[in-house]
Amino acid sequence: MLLPVAHVSVIIQAMDDGAVLFAPESELYYGLNTVGLRIWQLLPPHTQTLDALVETLGREYPDVPAGQLAADVRELLDVLVSEGLAAWPQPAALDAPVP
Repeated sequence: MLLPVAHVSVIIQAMDDGAVLFAPESELYYGLNTVGLRIWQLLPPHTQTLDALVETLGREYPDVPAGQLAADVRELLDVLVSEGLAAWPQPAALDAPVP
C-alpha cells in the first residue's frame, strides 16, 4: 500500500516531545507525539509503502508487534488525510494517453 503524501503547505515545528503541524489554509493545528513525528518524517519521499514504514519503525521499536505498529500507523495516516494534512496518492488514469 502506498503512503499518503504530506501537503506541501503544512508547516511542522518539532518539539522535545513530538511536533505540531499547522495547515495554513484551514488554520488547523495538529499535535504529534514522538512516534507520530517519526511517522511524518518517514512519509514520501523517504518511504513509499506502508510495509517499508512499518519495517523501519519495527527496527526502532522492536518491542512492539508488527501488526500493532501497522494498525497504529494506518490509524494516524487516516487521521492526517481526514484532517487535510496529507493526501493519498491518486491512481493514474487507466485511459490516459501514452506519450
